[in-house]
Amino acid sequence: MNEKILNGQTLDIISENVLKLKTLFPEIVTEDKIDFEKLQAVLGEYIETDNERYNFTWNGKGRALRLAQTPSTGTLRPCKEESKEWNTTQNLYFEGDNLEVLKLLQKTYHGKIKMIYIDPPYNTGKDFVYPDYYKDNLVNYLRLTGQKNEDGSRISNNSETSGRYHTNWLNMMYPRLRLARNILRDDGVIFISIDDNEVNNLRKVCDEIFGSENFIGVFVINSSPSAIDYGHIAKMHEYALFYAKNSMETITKQLPEKNKDFKYIDEIGPFNLYPLYNGNVAFNPKTRPNLFYPFYLNPSNILENDFYEIGLEKKDGWIEVYPVVSKKDGIQRVWRWSKNKASQELNREIVGYRTEEGEFRIVQKTRHTGKVIRSLQIDKDISSRRGTGEVEKIFGTKLFSFPKPIELIKRFVNVSVEETSIVLDIFSGSATTAHAVMQLNAEDGGNRKFIMVQLPEPCGEDTEAYKVGYKNICEIGKERIRRAGEEIKTGIVEKQNGQMALDGETNTVDPSSLDIGFKVFKLDSSNLKKWNPDYDNLETTLDDMVSNYVEGRTEFDVVYEIMLKYGIDLTFPVEEYEFNGKKVYSIGFGALVICLDDDITPALADDIVKLKQELISETMRVVFKDNGFKNDAAKTNVKETLKQAGIDEFVTV
Repeated sequence: MNEKILNGQTLDIISENVLKLKTLFPEIVTEDKIDFEKLQAVLGEYIETDNERYNFTWNGKGRALRLAQTPSTGTLRPCKEESKEWNTTQNLYFEGDNLEVLKLLQKTYHGKIKMIYIDPPYNTGKDFVYPDYYKDNLVNYLRLTGQKNEDGSRISNNSETSGRYHTNWLNMMYPRLRLARNILRDDGVIFISIDDNEVNNLRKVCDEIFGSENFIGVFVINSSPSAIDYGHIAKMHEYALFYAKNSMETITKQLPEKNKDFKYIDEIGPFNLYPLYNGNVAFNPKTRPNLFYPFYLNPSNILENDFYEIGLEKKDGWIEVYPVVSKKDGIQRVWRWSKNKASQELNREIVGYRTEEGEFRIVQKTRHTGKVIRSLQIDKDISSRRGTGEVEKIFGTKLFSFPKPIELIKRFVNVSVEETSIVLDIFSGSATTAHAVMQLNAEDGGNRKFIMVQLPEPCGEDTEAYKVGYKNICEIGKERIRRAGEEIKTGIVEKQNGQMALDGETNTVDPSSLDIGFKVFKLDSSNLKKWNPDYDNLETTLDDMVSNYVEGRTEFDVVYEIMLKYGIDLTFPVEEYEFNGKKVYSIGFGALVICLDDDITPALADDIVKLKQELISETMRVVFKDNGFKNDAAKTNVKETLKQAGIDEFVTV
């Protein structure tokens, strides 16, 4: 078993991309480098060389891209005292610059997030847009939040008089959106709220990052029903862009609709009709050949409700029916169902139908009691005033300007997320998204998890929030989650008690099983001195060689940093054991074992082997401090003992 030395950096995105290229085109690799002339030859006519080609660019875009690809040396420090239900919750709250946090989450959550919601600064001139520091953004964050004494860039309003009004905003958004896409599942989606100031630029950026073919639509949201009559136009709306990571993998659900009307009924129950062809032109005979095949319709056999008998085999007198051709762009559509699935529901859930124009179609009986989400969201439940009132109700005073209403986020979650998925919000503000997820779980018994990320932007001393004791936005968001969770839980109990008094029945959601907790982690520099380069003083001191940890850091901090760098979910249970005075941490029931004590001897290795057997752990990795062994012989013996026991990795930090 070879010794592995864990480094302090996050996922190297450039190396990952190069590896993907090597896998696709091995012939372009020359002495472990990419030969671009060979790559161009492989791509042939798909190479664009015209200087006047269509693109969207701005000053600083290249640096913003490099910033997204630069690994972070930071960490996320656990903060149990500000958390709730630490030992059981699956929810997370990260306090820090979302760019650095996204870098740190690349290993753990790569391809795992089902839905991302973003409510970024709208760039109105009144909200902040802080400049990124292209040398080391972690240093910039520590300066911005007062954790470093040196003067650095400050959070400020992005005024139009700055001369870089749109550029500053784009340079902030671009790297964050690129990193956000990486952690979406292949069937994942993203919703981004925005207003007139940057909606056009945002659409272009998202077309580049997610692909224009993955643009699902744009919502127009009636955010201010009682618009103020000033200027040339009284604005009442804003927008939310809706993109998929891969529209061909994305499945959305319908929103519940009370008292829905149905036109037809059969022995199963009421239903309406829905075309069997796929309405997305990205699905066509070239991309989905298995979904392009003919049905055969018998015009002489009319079934109940004036439907027609259909089959999949050609018969005399039967009419061949293919999916329709799009009238807008002339693209041949395909079916939504495979031939095998269709064969199981012929003349039951799919039937033949004749339109008023006399055309024959294949339709599905839809019994959904819901409806597809509308692009116009104009009812009063999703106005900014409603969001303001919700926060005011929780705190008893107005602490936050224009928070998103719970109902809007619930609708986005409802249509795009399964009941066990993860929802991420990287500009979480007052934590409406967390509130919405908990509320939805309380309504349908789901187990959705949330991850909130928020910069601890200071509250102005003249604000109501500051006056009642909240120094930054994170303090407001965390307290909202605490209060909202308890309020939701109490509401379930009261509703169940009321139902029992009326009819003896109760709501099926068990309030004790509802996850209203969250683990708090705060962005900081690495806990380990060798992973925490000081760019102002690169000389190694004698103390650095003796002490591994940065002053003020704990073993608990280091354990979670190792989990983070390994890509292990920070919600996994961490159990503590003690063997002859040495503390051992077991993560994920033995998947990772960490001991950060000094004077490690082979006797501890024997104890770890016994622990592996007790936990029945199939795979185990063991991490020690590189200078934690009593001597070189002890290190060699420990390694050999673990190897013989089938331990997968011996790691030092």
